[in-house]
Amino acid sequence: MKIPKRIQPLIDEGLIDEVVSRLMSGKEADVYVVRCNAEIRCAKVYKEAANRGFKQAVLYREGRKSRNSRRSRAMDKGSKFGREQQEQTWHNAEVDALNKLAAAGVRVPQPYTCVDGVLLMELVTDSEGLVAPRLSEVILSAEDAVRDHATVMRFVVRMLCAGLVHGDLSEFNILVDENGPVIIDLPQAVDAAANNNAEAMLERDVNKIRSYYGQFAPQLLKTQYAKEIWKLFEDGELQADSKLTGTFAENLTDADVDGVLEVIESVKEEEQQRQERKIEAENQP
Repeated sequence: MKIPKRIQPLIDEGLIDEVVSRLMSGKEADVYVVRCNAEIRCAKVYKEAANRGFKQAVLYREGRKSRNSRRSRAMDKGSKFGREQQEQTWHNAEVDALNKLAAAGVRVPQPYTCVDGVLLMELVTDSEGLVAPRLSEVILSAEDAVRDHATVMRFVVRMLCAGLVHGDLSEFNILVDENGPVIIDLPQAVDAAANNNAEAMLERDVNKIRSYYGQFAPQLLKTQYAKEIWKLFEDGELQADSKLTGTFAENLTDADVDGVLEVIESVKEEEQQRQERKIEAENQP
């Protein structure tokens, strides 16, 4: 097939030998199956910012810091150089996230290199060596849905323990190979501690996954994993192996101001009576 312009430099450098086929086109990138020596891998070609589906990318970039102060200032000013640096940061964010999550025990594709907006990484395949399907293409039994949902929730917990929230998790960003779910598409992953939108994004991610698996196992639709996970994280109690229940009891009781005032007045009255009794005892002959 015709070699995409963005991939040509990787061929010139000997990183890719052949473009086998176009795998898919998404809102943020086009993905190609490529051959690197004897291995079949995939090349993710990021789209320019103006052509990406993430129109509110600024929400995802909140909390991301550049180690280079000049780059950081340029990104804040929005200069041409700054926009170029934002693009580079967006691309590198996925490589960083993939490495960090693999170390945390989350199943993700292995990244090899990222050159000029092209990420070369592992091609996830099924038991027959074919490209692994997306979760959205898989029909599950109720038992398998419950099992795989639990696996994804464990991955969400491990991601959060590693300081990240996927930010766009759904049945379209999970592959299924012979060993279960594999998380993909992470350039928008947010810093859980530094991004003010992290909690809302985590809840959206978890609830989307709940809705999908809930088609096959309706009992999952009643679970509250998002709130449970975030509460544990907020309280500093979330661990990579935390046992989740899927339940969460919200405190919906309004503060009983009148009741508190009554208690205060009662304490004051008791203290006054105690003082009066003390004075009476002191005045007795």
